[in-house]
Amino acid sequence: SLSSDEVIRKRLLIDGDGAGDDRRINLLVKSFIKWCNSGSQEEGYSQYQRMLSTLSQCEFSMGKTLLVYDMNLREMENYEKIYKDIENSIAAAHEKISECKKQILQAKRIRKNRQEYDALAKVIQHHPDRHETLKQLEALGKELQNLSHIKENVEDKLELRRKQFHVLLSTIHELQQTLENDEKLSEAEESQETQMEAETKQ
Repeated sequence: SLSSDEVIRKRLLIDGDGAGDDRRINLLVKSFIKWCNSGSQEEGYSQYQRMLSTLSQCEFSMGKTLLVYDMNLREMENYEKIYKDIENSIAAAHEKISECKKQILQAKRIRKNRQEYDALAKVIQHHPDRHETLKQLEALGKELQNLSHIKENVEDKLELRRKQFHVLLSTIHELQQTLENDEKLSEAEESQETQMEAETKQ
């Protein structure tokens, strides 16, 4: 014996989309049997018309099933197209996100560079400009030149004073030598006078 699930499964396989195809087939078989067993021409014609009607219903149901099948195929194609469009959109979105990330990194670098430039500009503003610096260097050069001349003049004066002092020392030394010689002569004369006086007394 078949279980209830198997019976339902077989009926669905036979019935197609549940429009009563199995009932129509059974009715067509019964009509065919009655047509074969009909006694009169009128009864046979009536059974024949029923069979044609049942066949028309089956053909209509089959046509409807084919239309539904075609519609499902078109829907599947449409879904596949939509799926591909969605995949392309996702890929484009990923590319745009990647491009946006690059732009963000570039913007961060530009912002960092601007901050560094601003910091350097503030440092530069605290120092004099090039023209002013050159003027100060020129003034310092002139002052250094003047100091160099002053140094040379002082060195010349020191050299002159050194020579004069040397001459003075030489003169003092000669004068001292002369005085010593004069003292020696005076002592010699005094000694000679003393000796002559002593001889006169004798």
